[in-house]
Amino acid sequence: MTHTLVQDEVEIRALFTALVEGMRDRSPSRVVGRYAEDAVTFTLAPPLRNTGLDARDPEALAGWMAGFDGPITVEHRDLEVAVSGDVAFVHGLQRLAAVPVGYPEGFSMWTRMTVGLRRRDGRWLVTHEHQSVPFYMDGSFLAATDLEP
Repeated sequence: MTHTLVQDEVEIRALFTALVEGMRDRSPSRVVGRYAEDAVTFTLAPPLRNTGLDARDPEALAGWMAGFDGPITVEHRDLEVAVSGDVAFVHGLQRLAAVPVGYPEGFSMWTRMTVGLRRRDGRWLVTHEHQSVPFYMDGSFLAATDLEP
């Protein structure tokens, strides 16, 4: 089947919609279903790197989700999609908002995101995901979670 760049971009952007909806609906399987079996992720939470099942474990994600009351909101902004054959990458900004269990108020935090994808068996899958938060270079080394686009 011949793919056009427009079709590829639509399919790739649908993976980000699946993330937004999977977080909102608390559906770990929908969120991790976007990952290839050999995915590598660099998330905000330790450890430094997750690979294979650790990068796409629905039970671990369900445990993380259980740490929040109410909705878990993910929003994307300024997503840039580049496609070449069966390889693509996306970069942009991502906002996470939620209320931790036991806290009276929630948080809203923008992060930076870069995602690598490969088309396998006709389907785009995330093979690499990197999330980061800048930190203040004033000697405090505090995460700059108060920044907004």
